[in-house]
Amino acid sequence: MSTLRDLVMPHETVVRKLDRMAREMLEIHYAEDALVLIGVDGQGLAVREALARRLRELSSIDVIEGSMSMHKDAPLDHPLSCDVDAGQLEGRIVFLIDDVLNSGRTLIHGVQHLLLGRPREVHTAVLVDRKHRSFPIRADFCGLTLSTQLNEHIAVDLSDTNSATVHVERT
Repeated sequence: MSTLRDLVMPHETVVRKLDRMAREMLEIHYAEDALVLIGVDGQGLAVREALARRLRELSSIDVIEGSMSMHKDAPLDHPLSCDVDAGQLEGRIVFLIDDVLNSGRTLIHGVQHLLLGRPREVHTAVLVDRKHRSFPIRADFCGLTLSTQLNEHIAVDLSDTNSATVHVERT
């Protein structure tokens, strides 16, 4: 069975979306001393790195970067870990970042874990929002909202900063 791939966002569009997301984050939180960006393992880390780079280019706000790893299909059955110390979260603005928001399971469990660190605010940011919610969570900062079929897969490739792309794949 072959896989069909349709280009949804070419490199220039991905760059523009990430720039806009970073600017929106700064518009709201321009007076902060520091922002904490936590990327979900996988392409969420690449989105976090891209946003952190842009935030540093656009402002003098300290950007604290971290990663979160979890079993995305069964997060309650496996340990969830975050490499940012809870003390660095307390009283701060925290962004949980992933590449694609689908059911919301990953983000809702991630937010739950971050709340243990007593942040002042937690926001979510994703490059693509598919709108297939099973959990009551939304993307506060989103590059693109895309209507898809449940059998389609969104493939985000940010491995090369000069040729980032987003495709829809279907078999």
